[in-house]
Parts: sequence; structure tokens; C-alpha cells
Amino acid sequence: MIRLDAAELNSGRDGRGMLMDWEHLLSSERLGDTGYQAKPNRSIFVQDYDRIIFSAPFRRLANKTQVQPLYEHDHVHHRLIHSVEVASVGRSLAMAIGNWLEQENEIEAGEAHSLANIVQAACVAHDIGNPPFGHSGEEAMGDWFADQFSSSNDLISEVPSDRQLAFKNFEGNAQGFRILCRLEMYRNDGGMRLSKATLGAFTKYPVTASTRESAASGTAAGYVGLKKFGIFDSELESFRGAASTLGLVVENQGDKTWWRRHPLVFVVEAADDICYNIVDLEDAFTTGEVGYDVVRDILYEAAGKPNRDVSTYTAAENIAMLRAISIGKAVESCVEAFKENYAAIMSGSFSGSLADICSMKSLFERMKKVSKDEVFTARRKTELEISGRKIIWNVMTGILPVYEDLRRSGWKEAGLTAHSCHLVRALGLDLRNVNTSEDALHALADFTSGMTDRYALRISRMLSGT
Repeated sequence: MIRLDAAELNSGRDGRGMLMDWEHLLSSERLGDTGYQAKPNRSIFVQDYDRIIFSAPFRRLANKTQVQPLYEHDHVHHRLIHSVEVASVGRSLAMAIGNWLEQENEIEAGEAHSLANIVQAACVAHDIGNPPFGHSGEEAMGDWFADQFSSSNDLISEVPSDRQLAFKNFEGNAQGFRILCRLEMYRNDGGMRLSKATLGAFTKYPVTASTRESAASGTAAGYVGLKKFGIFDSELESFRGAASTLGLVVENQGDKTWWRRHPLVFVVEAADDICYNIVDLEDAFTTGEVGYDVVRDILYEAAGKPNRDVSTYTAAENIAMLRAISIGKAVESCVEAFKENYAAIMSGSFSGSLADICSMKSLFERMKKVSKDEVFTARRKTELEISGRKIIWNVMTGILPVYEDLRRSGWKEAGLTAHSCHLVRALGLDLRNVNTSEDALHALADFTSGMTDRYALRISRMLSGT
């Protein structure tokens, strides 16, 4: 059994707190339904996965950009396929780690399957809050909000200054948590009512935007969980309840609180890193943006230089074979990195990613450089980002008057003008529980971020009359 002495426990932690323990970290207690009992042969963590993949937000990922723009080529990845692949890799990672933890008597026999199921569910949800047009869509939404906050708009100006930051730096991770615990299924009553373990493993950045701003400049500066924010203030109490059950390490920043990451966050993150580094490279070959020789050479090394006769393979078949072996090698490498850093991970002091410290680090760096130099600057992707920004601004600007009108009517939908009623009906805008200006901006963000690329384009054209 792995045990730490006092020096190891306190290393990098300024003497704070105790180790997190798996008994609490693997809690199957549901958010919003704490008395629920699992049915035989179907764990709550498997139900988490099922609830996510059958949800509308997950289904919409099929028409959202991953890296390559959605266009005539049928074989590049969109966000739904990416999420399924990340879940597959995450399950393999977690199962290997779980088996090791069982051997070390850190978890009970059979609990390796719980780790695998939790990580699989968290992985499949990891992009569920991302808006259309990839990460450029997040930037476009944040820039639109920032532009509005700089104006004298009455509705916008009513949002407290400490709450504005979350909109100005709109974050898909926080939107994803909002979808999971508020918007879907049991609306405003636990959302999908997922297990607290899955919610913990999902939350890469256990901090609100306002708390992060002060915490990131304090003694915890540089901690990986503070790189971004992952919780809106509107969902803070939901996360607080989950974190308490899970026994996450708590940090106080004045009168505010944030948390160290759930250990399985690092596994979910590693699965994502493996997929986007390796599979995005394969996509770049498929679209012709990176040559066969370049992709083959990197993947050949990542795959451990396999000695196989590929003389009868097509170029695509060879790349696919090397991609598959490379993923397996990457899983092994990240598992070892987890083992080597287990003490720091369980104390909450680990501040990095498994992919960045594993034995394949240099290969991942080469893959990232190729993507940065050849893919992210490709003309087609740049065109998408420019047009996507304009589309998102058109949509948000066109819909904002509905919420301004709602405010003027005392937040009563019955008092809307005829034009606003037409927009609500045409777009299916959900105005339930919109009672403040902050609620209104969340509702606007909910609608915009939930759009697919194609639907956003159609609505932009409808609103602009083009």
C-alpha cells in the first residue's frame, strides 16, 4: 500500500490539509437526488454516461467544429466523434490506473471499473459546453460581452462588476458544468443529476472567474487548476456541495473559496491531450494540410518504430495503423506518469498535465508544433474563425433586444412586444427563470453556445435578412 510520510504530504502544500481518499472521491451520490440507489448490474456511473450521450447538447456536438472546419470531407473529426474517442482512451487510462491502485490496496477490489466508468462519463462530456466554431467561438462570445459591458446598455450595466468577468472571458468548461448540473433534464434541480464523482472528474478548473482573478495572483499562482475558470457563480453552490462530498482540497481566498483538482481530472485531461495531439495530426494528413512523410515519421516514432510489413498498405492505412499504436503507447506513458506523481496528485499539489511530463513529452511537443505551424494557421481555418466571429456577433446582437424587452416588462413574458414574441417563437428561446439581468445574459449565452455551426449560420442570416 502506498503511504506518504509527513514531508511528502506537505511538499508544495504549505502544510495544508490531508490527502484526498478514494472512498470519498468515488462517491456515487447524485447531485439533486442524494437518496437514489443504483440498480443491480448497472452502476450510477454507467447511468451518468448514458444520460450524457442521450442528451441534446451531446448530440449537437456532431455539428460543431473540432479543429478542422466542417466541410465537404467526411473523414475529419467533429466534436462528437472526438468526445467518443476521448472517452475510449480515458476508459483505458483509468482502467490501467485502477488495476494498479487495486494492487497497491489503495482502492477496493473491483473499483477499477468505477474509475473507468467515471472517467468515461466525464470524458464524453468534456466538450459539451463548447460553442460553435471551436475555441474561436468562445473568444467571439467573450469579446461580444466585453463590448456590451463597455456600453451604457441598461440591461448589461445591471450585472455586478464582479460577475461580469465570467461573461467577458466566456468559458466552455463553465458552460459545460452549467449544462450538466442545471439546464438538462431536471432543470434548476440538479440538471442531469450525475454522480458527484463524475462532476468532480469533469471540472478541470474548480474556481469561479472572480475568485480565479485573485487566487491566480496569490500564493497559488501557476497552479494548473487556476489556468482558467470552470464554474459560473450561478452554479457555485452545486459544485460546493459536490466538492464537500468528494473531499476535495479546499483553498480560501479571502472570503472566497476554490478547490484543488479531483485526481481523475488529470486522467480525463490526458485522454483529451492524447487524442487531439495524435488524431488531429491524422486529420491534417487526411485534409492534405500536412504531408504524408511528416505525419508518418512522427507517428512511427510515437508508435515505438513498429517492425511491420506495410508494403501493401495505402498511405491512409499506414497512418491509421501508426495512429492506433501511438495511442496505445501514449496511454502506457501517461499511466506511468500518474504512478510517478501519485503522492502529489492525491495531496492536491500536482500542477501539470500527464502528457507534459510523460516519456512521450517531446513527441507531443513535435505534434503540437506541426499543428501550430501548419493547421491552426491554415487559410480554411482562418476563414472559419473570421466568419464564425461575425456570425456569433450577429446572433447575439439580434437576440439581445428580446431580453431588453423582457426587462422592460418586469421580466414577464406576457409583456413582450409582438416582434420579441416572434423572435421567441422562431428561435425557441427559453425564457423560464429569467428574472434578473444576469439571468438574461446566461440565457443568451445558453442559446448561443448551444448552437451548431450550421444552425448559427442560418440564424445569423435570418436575423440580418441576408
